[in-house]
Amino acid sequence: MKLFKIQILATALLIVSACSLEEEPYGFYSEENFLNTPGDAESAISYAYDALTFLEYSRTVFLVGDMPTEEAGPKQDASIDRHELNEWTVQNFSTNSSLVNFFKYAYIAINRSNYILDQLPAAQFDEDVKNSYLGEAYFLRAWNYFNLVRNFGRVPMHTSYVQTLDQTAAPIAGSIDEVYDLIISDCLKAIELLGVQQRLGRADKVAAQSLAAKAYIFIASAKEHGVPQYTDMSRDVSAMYDSAAYFSGEVLFNQSQYTFDDNLLDIYDVDQADGPEHIFIMSMDRSGTIEGDYSKISKLFIPYVAGGDIYMADGDGSYTVSHDGWSAFITNDAFYNSFQDDDIRGNLLMVDAVYDANGNEVASYPDNGLLYPFSRKYIDPEFIGDKTSTKPFLIRYTDIALTYAEAVGPTAEGYNQINTVRNRAGLGDLTPGLSVIDFREAIWQERAWELSFEGNRLYDLRRFKRVASVVPNAAGLSDEETTFYPLPQVETNLNKGLGD
Repeated sequence: MKLFKIQILATALLIVSACSLEEEPYGFYSEENFLNTPGDAESAISYAYDALTFLEYSRTVFLVGDMPTEEAGPKQDASIDRHELNEWTVQNFSTNSSLVNFFKYAYIAINRSNYILDQLPAAQFDEDVKNSYLGEAYFLRAWNYFNLVRNFGRVPMHTSYVQTLDQTAAPIAGSIDEVYDLIISDCLKAIELLGVQQRLGRADKVAAQSLAAKAYIFIASAKEHGVPQYTDMSRDVSAMYDSAAYFSGEVLFNQSQYTFDDNLLDIYDVDQADGPEHIFIMSMDRSGTIEGDYSKISKLFIPYVAGGDIYMADGDGSYTVSHDGWSAFITNDAFYNSFQDDDIRGNLLMVDAVYDANGNEVASYPDNGLLYPFSRKYIDPEFIGDKTSTKPFLIRYTDIALTYAEAVGPTAEGYNQINTVRNRAGLGDLTPGLSVIDFREAIWQERAWELSFEGNRLYDLRRFKRVASVVPNAAGLSDEETTFYPLPQVETNLNKGLGD
């Protein structure tokens, strides 16, 4: 297998830091590299996936998806960029380091995907093998553009591999339709080329169908709720809901690899990363040598207690051990109290007491030394120091089941999907006979509880145009300010293709 000569330089679009305009772009392959064998293609696609695990990108799944919402806030001595996100300090967003990194690494992943899409078709080896790699590259490009459009709206459009600095200038999309045209087109190509094959850290046909469903439901609900730029889209709302229903229905009814996990704790068991819920999940393992190969994501959610091991009750008389944390994501009281009393997701997945190895309480919230109740979705009992196998859950089966229910509305099958989610959480069935509006409202609320701390909440708030009404720190901001972050200032300074 040929090894790629990867140049470790700065990125192709955000590529030059504001303080060093002489720095060269990175994320490029040497021009001596060609995709001649399946081994070459495997190296190239692994390199593309690897961009997702960069520390500055993987953590922003939560910093961007959860920190600016009603779920949580940063600790007092957190970095300024986290406080800016949480406090909606919009005047600083164009230079916010978390947003800059999110933008930058999305384009690194896009550029690595574009290399495969540009170079691999000419390779002379088995077409089926080649198509599987092309399908993954299409998915990855769509995935990263979906992240970009949900955060920045119209963004520069790069559909070819960028190899030199003079190729980095790209015009901004003429409309939000143009970005979604590419996302959906790439999803359709990935669906055509890929089969159903669950692999840790990799995408398959079901992941591409899921992404298409997520894109269509975002368009449908955003346009229906009058979200800026989405109201100008040429697409019909009803047709978008129908498309979301079709692709999510393909996931629910036309494959057998993925389904609901019966046990909530099993979903978040790091040793069950191949469980039935996990359609697309990052590949991180405690055996890795550098962060990104392994994960410290657990440290973000767990509060600092006493610096040693802590134990959490499993609800059956047993306990699960974890290391102490950094108190980086402090759960907001109002969100914690929003769970119904008998909701397992609030009682078991939100931890309000920790114990020692003998089951004796060490600290509890709010009166006995536990700073805040925390999510136990990111726990690795086999941690090695700070190294864990915890990882972001990028696409989960339940997300797509709720997408289907939202799309089809209060039909028998729509009710069946949300009731399955509620019953697993220990809740009764949703009130029957709801209107379409009230049913979709119930789905929106169910997603808040079910997908909490998984990087989804901001996007659900945005597509329903509710950031300003739900997040206290965003009150008084305009719809445009809460729907889209500005392009990073370094991008607007350096990308000559953006125009004036």
